[in-house]
Amino acid sequence: MTLSRRKTLALIGGGAVLAATAAAGYDVTRLPRDAMRPWDLAGQYADPRMRALSWAILAPNPHNLQPWKVDVSVPDEVTLYVDTDRLLPETDPFSRQIVIGLGCFLEVLRMAALADGLEVTFDLFPDGSDPLRVDARPVAVCRFAPTGAAPDPLFAFVPRRRSLKEPYDTSRPVPADVLDRMAAATRHFGMGRTTDPARVQGMRDLSTEAIRIEFATERTLRESVELFRIGHREVNANPDGLEFTGPMFETLRLTGLFTREASMNPDGFVAASADAAFVETMQTAMGHIWQVTPGNTRLEQLRTGMDWVRINLAATEVGLGMQPLSQALQEYPEMSGLYDEIHRRLAPGGGTVQMWARVGYGPDVMATPRWPLEAKIVGGTG
Repeated sequence: MTLSRRKTLALIGGGAVLAATAAAGYDVTRLPRDAMRPWDLAGQYADPRMRALSWAILAPNPHNLQPWKVDVSVPDEVTLYVDTDRLLPETDPFSRQIVIGLGCFLEVLRMAALADGLEVTFDLFPDGSDPLRVDARPVAVCRFAPTGAAPDPLFAFVPRRRSLKEPYDTSRPVPADVLDRMAAATRHFGMGRTTDPARVQGMRDLSTEAIRIEFATERTLRESVELFRIGHREVNANPDGLEFTGPMFETLRLTGLFTREASMNPDGFVAASADAAFVETMQTAMGHIWQVTPGNTRLEQLRTGMDWVRINLAATEVGLGMQPLSQALQEYPEMSGLYDEIHRRLAPGGGTVQMWARVGYGPDVMATPRWPLEAKIVGGTG
Protein backbone atom coordinates (compact mmCIF):
# COMPACT_ATOMS: atom_id res chain seq x y z
CA MET A 1 0.00 0.00 0.00
CA THR A 2 1.18 3.49 -0.69
CA LEU A 3 0.21 7.04 0.10
CA SER A 4 1.04 9.81 -2.32
CA ARG A 5 4.45 11.17 -1.32
CA ARG A 6 3.47 14.65 -2.44
CA LYS A 7 0.29 14.64 -0.36
CA THR A 8 2.11 13.32 2.70
CA LEU A 9 4.82 15.94 2.49
CA ALA A 10 2.26 18.70 2.16
CA LEU A 11 0.54 17.53 5.32
CA ILE A 12 3.54 17.08 7.61
CA GLY A 13 5.93 19.67 6.18
CA GLY A 14 9.49 19.03 5.17
CA GLY A 15 11.16 19.89 8.48
CA ALA A 16 10.33 16.72 10.38
CA VAL A 17 11.29 14.61 7.37
CA LEU A 18 14.66 16.26 6.94
CA ALA A 19 15.47 16.11 10.64
CA ALA A 20 14.65 12.42 10.91
CA THR A 21 16.47 11.60 7.70
CA ALA A 22 19.61 13.32 8.93
CA ALA A 23 19.43 11.52 12.27
CA ALA A 24 18.86 8.04 10.87
CA GLY A 25 19.77 8.15 7.23
CA TYR A 26 20.82 4.50 7.03
CA ASP A 27 17.53 3.19 8.40
CA VAL A 28 15.47 5.52 6.23
CA THR A 29 17.01 4.27 3.01
CA ARG A 30 16.71 0.51 3.66
CA LEU A 31 14.46 -1.69 1.52
CA PRO A 32 12.93 -5.05 2.58
CA ARG A 33 15.27 -7.15 0.47
CA ASP A 34 14.62 -10.42 2.34
CA ALA A 35 10.89 -10.09 1.66
CA MET A 36 11.56 -9.63 -2.05
CA ARG A 37 13.76 -12.70 -2.42
CA PRO A 38 10.94 -15.04 -3.58
CA TRP A 39 10.68 -12.94 -6.74
CA ASP A 40 14.33 -13.74 -7.49
CA LEU A 41 13.99 -17.42 -6.58
CA ALA A 42 10.99 -18.08 -8.83
CA GLY A 43 11.77 -20.98 -11.14
CA GLN A 44 15.00 -21.89 -9.31
CA TYR A 45 14.01 -25.35 -8.00
CA ALA A 46 14.88 -28.86 -9.19
CA ASP A 47 11.40 -30.34 -8.72
CA PRO A 48 9.10 -29.08 -11.52
CA ARG A 49 6.19 -28.84 -9.08
CA MET A 50 8.27 -26.60 -6.83
CA ARG A 51 9.26 -24.52 -9.84
CA ALA A 52 5.62 -24.02 -10.72
CA LEU A 53 4.72 -23.26 -7.10
CA SER A 54 7.52 -20.72 -6.82
CA TRP A 55 5.79 -18.75 -9.57
CA ALA A 56 2.28 -19.33 -8.20
CA ILE A 57 3.10 -17.66 -4.87
CA LEU A 58 3.61 -14.41 -6.80
CA ALA A 59 -0.07 -14.30 -7.78
CA PRO A 60 -2.26 -11.35 -6.69
CA ASN A 61 -4.37 -11.90 -3.59
CA PRO A 62 -6.47 -9.81 -1.17
CA HIS A 63 -4.49 -7.67 1.28
CA ASN A 64 -1.43 -9.70 0.25
CA LEU A 65 -2.44 -12.33 2.81
CA GLN A 66 -1.06 -15.15 0.62
CA PRO A 67 -3.83 -17.45 1.95
CA TRP A 68 -2.48 -20.64 0.40
CA LYS A 69 -0.76 -23.73 1.71
CA VAL A 70 0.20 -26.81 -0.27
CA ASP A 71 0.91 -30.50 0.20
CA VAL A 72 3.47 -32.02 -2.19
CA SER A 73 3.76 -35.42 -0.51
CA VAL A 74 2.17 -37.31 -3.44
CA PRO A 75 4.43 -37.61 -6.51
CA ASP A 76 3.32 -35.54 -9.51
CA GLU A 77 0.60 -33.86 -7.45
CA VAL A 78 0.05 -30.67 -5.47
CA THR A 79 -2.90 -30.29 -3.16
CA LEU A 80 -3.94 -26.71 -2.42
CA TYR A 81 -5.64 -25.69 0.81
CA VAL A 82 -6.83 -22.33 2.08
CA ASP A 83 -4.92 -21.12 5.12
CA THR A 84 -7.84 -20.42 7.45
CA ASP A 85 -5.58 -18.31 9.68
CA ARG A 86 -5.31 -15.80 6.80
CA LEU A 87 -8.83 -14.55 6.26
CA LEU A 88 -10.63 -11.19 6.35
CA PRO A 89 -13.72 -11.87 8.47
CA GLU A 90 -14.83 -8.22 8.70
CA THR A 91 -14.50 -7.07 5.08
CA ASP A 92 -14.75 -10.48 3.38
CA PRO A 93 -17.03 -12.40 5.73
CA PHE A 94 -17.78 -15.22 3.27
CA SER A 95 -14.15 -15.40 2.03
CA ARG A 96 -15.24 -14.71 -1.55
CA GLN A 97 -12.18 -12.58 -2.22
CA ILE A 98 -9.92 -15.17 -0.58
CA VAL A 99 -11.18 -17.85 -2.98
CA ILE A 100 -10.64 -15.51 -5.94
CA GLY A 101 -7.02 -15.13 -4.80
CA LEU A 102 -6.66 -18.92 -4.77
CA GLY A 103 -7.92 -18.97 -8.36
CA CYS A 104 -5.15 -16.54 -9.30
CA PHE A 105 -2.66 -18.91 -7.64
CA LEU A 106 -3.93 -21.91 -9.62
CA GLU A 107 -3.80 -20.11 -12.97
CA VAL A 108 -0.20 -19.00 -12.48
CA LEU A 109 0.65 -22.56 -11.39
CA ARG A 110 -0.90 -23.89 -14.60
CA MET A 111 0.97 -21.42 -16.81
CA ALA A 112 4.29 -22.03 -15.03
CA ALA A 113 3.98 -25.80 -15.43
CA LEU A 114 3.04 -25.41 -19.09
CA ALA A 115 6.22 -23.40 -19.66
CA ASP A 116 8.04 -26.45 -18.28
CA GLY A 117 6.30 -28.85 -20.69
CA LEU A 118 3.76 -30.04 -18.14
CA GLU A 119 -0.01 -29.98 -18.16
CA VAL A 120 -1.84 -29.46 -14.87
CA THR A 121 -5.34 -30.80 -14.47
CA PHE A 122 -7.41 -29.59 -11.54
CA ASP A 123 -9.85 -31.49 -9.38
CA LEU A 124 -11.57 -28.48 -7.82
CA PHE A 125 -13.13 -28.77 -4.35
CA PRO A 126 -12.95 -32.59 -4.53
CA ASP A 127 -14.55 -32.94 -1.09
CA GLY A 128 -17.10 -30.19 -1.63
CA SER A 129 -17.25 -26.66 -0.26
CA ASP A 130 -19.33 -24.38 1.94
CA PRO A 131 -20.73 -21.19 0.33
CA LEU A 132 -20.62 -19.33 3.64
CA ARG A 133 -17.18 -20.22 4.99
CA VAL A 134 -13.91 -21.78 3.92
CA ASP A 135 -12.57 -24.75 5.84
CA ALA A 136 -9.87 -27.42 5.94
CA ARG A 137 -11.08 -29.33 2.88
CA PRO A 138 -8.84 -29.18 -0.20
CA VAL A 139 -9.43 -26.41 -2.71
CA ALA A 140 -7.78 -28.28 -5.58
CA VAL A 141 -5.81 -31.40 -6.34
CA CYS A 142 -3.38 -30.47 -9.12
CA ARG A 143 -1.99 -33.33 -11.21
CA PHE A 144 1.10 -32.81 -13.38
CA ALA A 145 1.74 -34.72 -16.61
CA PRO A 146 3.92 -34.19 -19.70
CA THR A 147 2.35 -32.32 -22.60
CA GLY A 148 3.30 -31.08 -26.03
CA ALA A 149 1.07 -28.01 -25.72
CA ALA A 150 2.62 -24.61 -26.36
CA PRO A 151 3.41 -22.33 -23.40
CA ASP A 152 0.95 -19.59 -22.54
CA PRO A 153 2.47 -16.28 -23.75
CA LEU A 154 1.06 -14.41 -20.76
CA PHE A 155 3.34 -16.34 -18.42
CA ALA A 156 6.29 -14.21 -19.52
CA PHE A 157 4.75 -11.24 -17.70
CA VAL A 158 4.43 -12.83 -14.26
CA PRO A 159 7.71 -11.27 -12.98
CA ARG A 160 6.54 -7.80 -14.02
CA ARG A 161 2.92 -7.96 -12.84
CA ARG A 162 1.95 -5.34 -10.26
CA SER A 163 -1.13 -3.72 -8.73
CA LEU A 164 -0.58 -0.05 -9.50
CA LYS A 165 -2.04 1.94 -6.58
CA GLU A 166 -0.49 5.31 -7.46
CA PRO A 167 -2.34 8.18 -9.21
CA TYR A 168 -2.69 7.73 -12.96
CA ASP A 169 -1.82 10.15 -15.75
CA THR A 170 -5.08 11.97 -16.47
CA SER A 171 -3.66 13.40 -19.71
CA ARG A 172 -3.29 9.93 -21.20
CA PRO A 173 -6.48 8.14 -22.22
CA VAL A 174 -6.77 4.37 -22.36
CA PRO A 175 -7.44 3.18 -25.93
CA ALA A 176 -10.43 0.89 -26.40
CA ASP A 177 -8.34 -1.70 -28.25
CA VAL A 178 -6.07 -2.05 -25.20
CA LEU A 179 -9.03 -3.04 -23.06
CA ASP A 180 -10.24 -5.36 -25.82
CA ARG A 181 -6.89 -7.18 -25.72
CA MET A 182 -7.21 -7.60 -21.97
CA ALA A 183 -10.75 -8.92 -22.31
CA ALA A 184 -9.55 -11.45 -24.90
CA ALA A 185 -7.25 -12.99 -22.27
CA THR A 186 -10.15 -14.38 -20.24
CA ARG A 187 -11.11 -18.04 -20.40
CA HIS A 188 -14.27 -18.26 -18.29
CA PHE A 189 -16.43 -15.16 -17.76
CA GLY A 190 -15.21 -12.30 -19.92
CA MET A 191 -14.49 -8.73 -18.83
CA GLY A 192 -16.69 -5.63 -18.80
CA ARG A 193 -15.02 -2.28 -19.44
CA THR A 194 -15.65 1.40 -19.99
CA THR A 195 -13.71 4.57 -20.72
CA ASP A 196 -16.82 6.72 -21.13
CA PRO A 197 -16.00 9.94 -19.22
CA ALA A 198 -19.37 10.30 -17.51
CA ARG A 199 -19.50 6.65 -16.49
CA VAL A 200 -15.89 6.69 -15.30
CA GLN A 201 -16.53 9.78 -13.16
CA GLY A 202 -19.49 8.09 -11.54
CA MET A 203 -17.32 5.10 -10.70
CA ARG A 204 -14.53 7.34 -9.42
CA ASP A 205 -16.98 8.88 -6.99
CA LEU A 206 -18.46 5.54 -5.95
CA SER A 207 -15.03 4.02 -5.27
CA THR A 208 -14.04 7.08 -3.23
CA GLU A 209 -17.20 6.82 -1.14
CA ALA A 210 -16.67 3.08 -0.61
CA ILE A 211 -13.16 3.45 0.74
CA ARG A 212 -14.32 6.21 3.07
CA ILE A 213 -17.00 3.88 4.45
CA GLU A 214 -14.42 1.16 5.09
CA PHE A 215 -12.14 3.62 6.87
CA ALA A 216 -15.01 5.15 8.89
CA THR A 217 -16.14 1.72 10.15
CA GLU A 218 -14.00 0.92 13.17
CA ARG A 219 -13.89 -2.87 12.85
CA THR A 220 -13.14 -2.89 9.11
CA LEU A 221 -10.46 -0.26 9.51
CA ARG A 222 -8.90 -2.22 12.36
CA GLU A 223 -8.77 -5.34 10.21
CA SER A 224 -6.56 -3.50 7.71
CA VAL A 225 -4.53 -1.64 10.33
CA GLU A 226 -3.62 -4.90 12.04
CA LEU A 227 -2.10 -5.96 8.72
CA PHE A 228 0.05 -2.82 8.38
CA ARG A 229 3.76 -3.59 8.04
CA ILE A 230 5.53 -0.30 8.69
CA GLY A 231 9.18 -0.07 7.66
CA HIS A 232 11.60 -2.58 6.20
CA ARG A 233 12.16 -4.48 9.45
CA GLU A 234 8.47 -5.29 9.90
CA VAL A 235 8.11 -6.22 6.24
CA ASN A 236 11.09 -8.56 6.34
CA ALA A 237 9.76 -10.18 9.54
CA ASN A 238 6.22 -10.57 8.15
CA PRO A 239 6.27 -10.31 4.33
CA ASP A 240 2.51 -10.16 3.94
CA GLY A 241 -0.28 -7.70 4.60
CA LEU A 242 -0.11 -4.03 3.66
CA GLU A 243 3.47 -2.87 3.43
CA PHE A 244 4.72 0.70 3.88
CA THR A 245 8.37 1.00 2.94
CA GLY A 246 10.78 3.50 1.44
CA PRO A 247 12.29 6.72 2.80
CA MET A 248 9.01 8.51 3.40
CA PHE A 249 7.40 5.79 5.48
CA GLU A 250 10.61 4.97 7.33
CA THR A 251 10.77 8.65 8.26
CA LEU A 252 7.16 8.76 9.42
CA ARG A 253 7.81 5.68 11.54
CA LEU A 254 10.92 7.22 13.13
CA THR A 255 9.11 10.46 13.94
CA GLY A 256 6.20 8.53 15.47
CA LEU A 257 3.74 10.10 13.06
CA PHE A 258 2.78 6.75 11.52
CA THR A 259 1.95 3.87 13.85
CA ARG A 260 -0.87 1.35 14.01
CA GLU A 261 -2.30 3.13 17.04
CA ALA A 262 -2.20 6.51 15.27
CA SER A 263 -3.87 4.94 12.24
CA MET A 264 -7.00 4.21 14.29
CA ASN A 265 -7.54 7.88 15.16
CA PRO A 266 -10.21 9.22 12.77
CA ASP A 267 -9.12 12.80 13.43
CA GLY A 268 -5.39 12.23 13.23
CA PHE A 269 -2.64 12.77 10.70
CA VAL A 270 -2.78 9.27 9.23
CA ALA A 271 -6.52 9.48 8.55
CA ALA A 272 -6.13 12.86 6.86
CA SER A 273 -3.19 11.62 4.80
CA ALA A 274 -4.99 8.46 3.77
CA ASP A 275 -8.13 10.32 2.75
CA ALA A 276 -6.16 12.81 0.63
CA ALA A 277 -4.21 10.00 -1.01
CA PHE A 278 -7.22 7.83 -1.76
CA VAL A 279 -9.19 10.73 -3.22
CA GLU A 280 -6.23 11.47 -5.48
CA THR A 281 -5.87 7.89 -6.65
CA MET A 282 -9.57 7.09 -7.12
CA GLN A 283 -10.20 10.34 -8.99
CA THR A 284 -7.46 9.63 -11.55
CA ALA A 285 -9.04 6.44 -12.93
CA MET A 286 -9.00 6.62 -16.73
CA GLY A 287 -11.24 3.63 -17.18
CA HIS A 288 -12.79 0.77 -15.26
CA ILE A 289 -12.96 -2.98 -15.82
CA TRP A 290 -15.00 -5.65 -14.06
CA GLN A 291 -15.99 -9.31 -13.97
CA VAL A 292 -19.51 -10.64 -13.48
CA THR A 293 -20.50 -14.26 -12.90
CA PRO A 294 -24.00 -15.74 -13.34
CA GLY A 295 -24.08 -16.92 -9.71
CA ASN A 296 -21.73 -16.80 -6.75
CA THR A 297 -20.56 -20.37 -6.22
CA ARG A 298 -17.12 -21.31 -5.00
CA LEU A 299 -16.29 -22.65 -8.46
CA GLU A 300 -17.29 -19.36 -10.04
CA GLN A 301 -15.17 -17.46 -7.53
CA LEU A 302 -12.17 -19.68 -8.22
CA ARG A 303 -12.55 -19.32 -11.99
CA THR A 304 -12.95 -15.57 -11.58
CA GLY A 305 -9.48 -15.54 -10.04
CA MET A 306 -8.10 -17.59 -12.91
CA ASP A 307 -9.40 -14.95 -15.32
CA TRP A 308 -8.43 -12.03 -13.10
CA VAL A 309 -4.73 -12.83 -13.09
CA ARG A 310 -4.83 -13.30 -16.85
CA ILE A 311 -6.38 -9.85 -17.23
CA ASN A 312 -3.66 -8.44 -14.96
CA LEU A 313 -0.93 -10.12 -17.02
CA ALA A 314 -2.47 -8.87 -20.26
CA ALA A 315 -2.47 -5.36 -18.80
CA THR A 316 1.20 -5.79 -17.95
CA GLU A 317 1.90 -6.84 -21.52
CA VAL A 318 0.40 -3.63 -22.93
CA GLY A 319 1.89 -1.38 -20.23
CA LEU A 320 -1.39 -0.50 -18.53
CA GLY A 321 -1.73 -0.11 -14.77
CA MET A 322 -4.66 -1.51 -12.82
CA GLN A 323 -5.78 -1.50 -9.19
CA PRO A 324 -8.56 -3.69 -7.77
CA LEU A 325 -11.38 -1.76 -6.10
CA SER A 326 -12.66 -4.27 -3.59
CA GLN A 327 -14.43 -2.02 -1.10
CA ALA A 328 -17.85 -1.61 -2.75
CA LEU A 329 -17.98 -5.37 -3.38
CA GLN A 330 -17.57 -6.26 0.28
CA GLU A 331 -20.50 -7.88 2.05
CA TYR A 332 -20.95 -6.19 5.42
CA PRO A 333 -23.92 -4.05 6.52
CA GLU A 334 -22.37 -0.59 6.24
CA MET A 335 -21.40 -1.27 2.61
CA SER A 336 -24.74 -2.75 1.52
CA GLY A 337 -25.99 0.41 -0.19
CA LEU A 338 -22.94 0.75 -2.41
CA TYR A 339 -22.84 -3.02 -2.97
CA ASP A 340 -26.35 -2.80 -4.38
CA GLU A 341 -25.44 0.28 -6.41
CA ILE A 342 -22.37 -1.24 -8.08
CA HIS A 343 -24.45 -4.30 -8.99
CA ARG A 344 -27.14 -2.05 -10.45
CA ARG A 345 -24.51 -0.37 -12.61
CA LEU A 346 -22.36 -3.32 -13.63
CA ALA A 347 -24.74 -6.29 -13.50
CA PRO A 348 -28.18 -4.88 -14.36
CA GLY A 349 -29.29 -8.22 -15.72
CA GLY A 350 -28.35 -10.11 -12.57
CA GLY A 351 -25.29 -12.02 -11.44
CA THR A 352 -22.47 -11.19 -9.05
CA VAL A 353 -19.83 -8.54 -9.61
CA GLN A 354 -16.76 -10.45 -8.49
CA MET A 355 -13.99 -7.98 -9.38
CA TRP A 356 -13.78 -4.30 -10.27
CA ALA A 357 -10.69 -2.21 -10.98
CA ARG A 358 -9.55 1.19 -12.13
CA VAL A 359 -7.08 1.37 -15.03
CA GLY A 360 -4.68 3.96 -16.37
CA TYR A 361 -1.04 4.77 -16.98
CA GLY A 362 1.27 5.46 -14.05
CA PRO A 363 4.76 5.02 -12.62
CA ASP A 364 6.70 1.80 -12.20
CA VAL A 365 6.36 0.36 -8.69
CA MET A 366 8.07 -2.34 -6.67
CA ALA A 367 6.75 -5.85 -6.34
CA THR A 368 4.93 -6.76 -3.14
CA PRO A 369 6.67 -8.90 -0.49
CA ARG A 370 6.18 -12.65 -0.32
CA TRP A 371 6.73 -15.44 2.18
CA PRO A 372 9.24 -17.99 0.86
CA LEU A 373 7.73 -21.02 -0.81
CA GLU A 374 9.01 -23.32 1.93
CA ALA A 375 6.81 -21.47 4.46
CA LYS A 376 3.74 -22.54 2.49
CA ILE A 377 4.39 -26.29 2.34
CA VAL A 378 2.45 -28.31 4.91
CA GLY A 379 3.09 -31.82 3.60
CA GLY A 380 6.09 -33.27 1.76
CA THR A 381 9.35 -31.48 1.05
CA GLY A 382 9.35 -31.06 -2.70
